Amino acid sequence: QVQLVESGGGLVQAGGSLRLSCAASGLTFSYYGMGWFRQAPGKEREFVAAISWSGDTTYYADSVKGRFAISRDNGKNTVYLQMNSLKPEDTAVYYCAGGPRAGSNNPRTYSHWGQGTQVTVSS
Repeated sequence: QVQLVESGGGLVQAGGSLRLSCAASGLTFSYYGMGWFRQAPGKEREFVAAISWSGDTTYYADSVKGRFAISRDNGKNTVYLQMNSLKPEDTAVYYCAGGPRAGSNNPRTYSHWGQGTQVTVSS
């Protein structure tokens, strides 16, 4: 059974930092590109960042470029999202997902999803 478990969310003041982790089990982690998506109340789920199976290629939404960094450790079956200079508009539930080996910004291409972790940024 595939499981993706996010952790590291919480409440932080604007300008602060958080590091999200997503631990994967039940799949060959290194076969998958991994992505982070987020969904704010009343809004559609949106792409945040993605990383290829090897970690060589990364993709970012324009809204987080230069502030967020995605990385992975295939030995630990874990993908990370370092979030710096957080803004109130970053408030959302953050989901990790496993999908195409090259990585993708299209949520429809991802086959495995975690349950999400709440990130709240206060002004």
